[in-house]
Amino acid sequence: MQKIKTAKFSIGQVVRHRLFPFRGVIFDIDPEFNNTEEWYQAIPAEVRPSKDQPFYHLLAENEETEYVAYVSEQNLLEDESGEPVRHPQLFEMFIQTGDGKYTPRLRLCH
Repeated sequence: MQKIKTAKFSIGQVVRHRLFPFRGVIFDIDPEFNNTEEWYQAIPAEVRPSKDQPFYHLLAENEETEYVAYVSEQNLLEDESGEPVRHPQLFEMFIQTGDGKYTPRLRLCH
């Protein structure tokens, strides 16, 4: 029987990395690792996370640039800074609410 995994964080939530100086908005969640083995093996063994946990896709930023990141749940913390995220794709996917949080835009499909 497979164990049901519940994600600690949610889409639209602002998080920061536990070890490295970047933060971002979650735009997708994988219930467990779903990237390439090459990507996984490129992580130094001493900080390589377990594959059997949620992984999050982030619209990420650090002091120098914006990018997309893929991060394990164990390496994320809630960002409580209240600072807005500046990623250029942010408003393609989200609307900023009055309290400074992000809610997904409704997508119309046909």
